[in-house]
Amino acid sequence: MPASGSTSQTEYNHDLLSRIPSPSRRLWVGLWIILSIFVAFAFYAVHEVRWLEDFQVNVVQRNRKASLQLLRLQNDAYALAISLREMTEAALQDVWRATDNVFAVADAAREADARRIIQSEAEAKRAVISEIVARLLVLNDQAQVQAGERINLVYGNVKRNILLVIAALSLFALATGLYTLQANRKTFQRLRHLAEKLQTQSEQLRKLSWKLIDVQEETLRQVARDLHDEFGQVLTAIGAMLGRAGRKVPDSESPFLQELQAGKQIVEQTLQNVRDRSQMFRPAILDDFGLEQTLESFAGQFARQAGIQVHFEGKLREGFFPPEDAIHVYRIVQEALNNIARHSGAREAWVSLTEQQGDLKLEIRDSGGGFEAGAETSSSRGTGLMGMRERAEHLGGSLEIESSPGRGTLIKALIPLRKSTSSDARLTSVAGRRS
Repeated sequence: MPASGSTSQTEYNHDLLSRIPSPSRRLWVGLWIILSIFVAFAFYAVHEVRWLEDFQVNVVQRNRKASLQLLRLQNDAYALAISLREMTEAALQDVWRATDNVFAVADAAREADARRIIQSEAEAKRAVISEIVARLLVLNDQAQVQAGERINLVYGNVKRNILLVIAALSLFALATGLYTLQANRKTFQRLRHLAEKLQTQSEQLRKLSWKLIDVQEETLRQVARDLHDEFGQVLTAIGAMLGRAGRKVPDSESPFLQELQAGKQIVEQTLQNVRDRSQMFRPAILDDFGLEQTLESFAGQFARQAGIQVHFEGKLREGFFPPEDAIHVYRIVQEALNNIARHSGAREAWVSLTEQQGDLKLEIRDSGGGFEAGAETSSSRGTGLMGMRERAEHLGGSLEIESSPGRGTLIKALIPLRKSTSSDARLTSVAGRRS
């Protein structure tokens, strides 16, 4: 009954968990969208950078051509100025030579005036050339300024676009993060609610299972008492009556006497079967002599019936473990030895009952074939093993199973020793050990 309840609860829990929507798909979609935006932005940035590189190369080439042209103009202007100066000097020499010849007696002041007139004409030519060069320099400077403004404009647009994309991505990431947090919070709230619900249901099932175990043991105790007291007495009386009737038959070879003796044997055999069944349901010596002697007696009886040599070792203080708790330890040993007889193929088994730091330590070991880890849930032994674990937890303890193919099986149970026998106290002890 406990094993079936645990299996149904596990399937129910799995069904409830499968109903909770997973946010993984939405998170993947958001991640792919962000990656796509980043890839598109990367292509856009690469395109803009390439365009800027080409534009800068063109500007540099134009500036280089303009500088070369300006240099040529400056060279031409310089050569022209030199030529004009040479021409002016030559003309002045000719003029003054002619003037010296014609105006031998010319006044020195008139000669100075003539020189100033010629120099003013040369300076006018030089000023025209300088103005042309200055205009070219101004135009080149304006071209460079315009190119710089264009470059600054392009860089400004790129920076603005980058900032816009980053802002958009940041807002999208923020929105996605907030949505994810909200979805996760709702999911965790559902999981927390589900966990609380499952814990409550599990606790209710555990209490119900333990109550059923107590009811089952009480029923078995009553059945054992009825078998021993009522059927045992009736069969004993019938056997006695058949014995008295047989002694009244004078002829020892009488067929009637043989029938009476056969009937008495059947009654005695039936009485023994009833006593065995009564002991199996509820061993009477458990209430009279305690757990250790009960297990020792059962080990000997099991060895005779199953043909398996059982070594029992008990070191338990007498009377310290109450019968209402001891019956569960007895059931654990009973189920373990029955599993050994049915499944292990062992010829020997060991049962150890000792005290360890205020706890009852129970170990059942066999020399059989063992089984794979986890196989107890998928074989016929699974129900018995789960029932053993339920009984150990019912007493506030724990039960572990160690087994491997070819190395036998070891069952270890650790149960607290106490004199309290009420179900409420036991549940309180279990809750304290679990927390």
